[in-house]
Amino acid sequence: MLVDGCGRRIDYLRLSVTDRCDLRCAYCMPPEFDDYETPSHWLSFDEIVRVSRIFIALGVSRVRLTGGEPLVRARIGDLAHGIGQLPGLHDLSVSTNGTRLKLFATKLRASGVQRLNVSLDTLSPSRFLTLTRRDGLHDVLSGLEVARESGFRLIKINMVWLPEFNGDELDAMIEYCMDRGFILRLIENMPMGEAARQLGTSSLQPLIGQLRERYRLVDHIIAGGGPARYLASPDRSFSLGFITPMSQHFCETCNRVRVSVTGTLHLCLGQEDRLELLPLLREEGATDREIANQIRDAVMNKPLRHDFQTNPGKIVRIMASTGG
Repeated sequence: MLVDGCGRRIDYLRLSVTDRCDLRCAYCMPPEFDDYETPSHWLSFDEIVRVSRIFIALGVSRVRLTGGEPLVRARIGDLAHGIGQLPGLHDLSVSTNGTRLKLFATKLRASGVQRLNVSLDTLSPSRFLTLTRRDGLHDVLSGLEVARESGFRLIKINMVWLPEFNGDELDAMIEYCMDRGFILRLIENMPMGEAARQLGTSSLQPLIGQLRERYRLVDHIIAGGGPARYLASPDRSFSLGFITPMSQHFCETCNRVRVSVTGTLHLCLGQEDRLELLPLLREEGATDREIANQIRDAVMNKPLRHDFQTNPGKIVRIMASTGG
């Protein structure tokens, strides 16, 4: 079992397979950003599977593939299959912007991916272009339709709450998800990098009571639901989650760590504590046991909480380089 110094059990690994992305979302990276890692510094597929195996042996039961945009990495289905076959893994999922789902959804499901999280902040083509700097809404929506037919256990839509930009679309997004059996999650923007800080953040707290009453929602719990607090329709046919890292943080129950595409183990999204795994995997030729011991020692130093509220300018790295 992997336990940190605060007594929290760590059973969830978010694993970035690339820092590259085919969108330029305003809350994630500057429009001109091109400071990507060279592929020679990326973890290879064999190294990613090895890291996953070590974490699973330590007690991690859930792995999520992230980016950047994970579907831009070649042979992503093969990688998912390799991880999905590891003994002890109970849940394999992918976070994606959805632009390539039409091409990869069926293969991902066949490779053992059980759940998808898809970023979708607007249903307006013009607003999508403004926010992402790409004309790709049709690709995302058509990809989601393919994903619906592919048999995933859950599909969650992640909508970053930017009330001056997409606040008037909330009811439309709820109806869209209701009609398709998707779970909708509203997310407060976090100050990850300068681009995100410029957008600011808005609390979701006033919305929770309003939406509870408007849609006659009740409290709900979703297994593996992560940090979201959920409401659901009385018949449980629709669920609505709220991820509130700014207005009501969930650090005391944090059960996750992140590994970037370059092998950096990030212990907290909002802190700089880390362990570099790539030298252990390559130059130092460490055994699985030696790497596991280093991970265990590092996790003991996982911070109690982030400092987004008290020191919003602390984190200069963008989300794509961390592994969302």
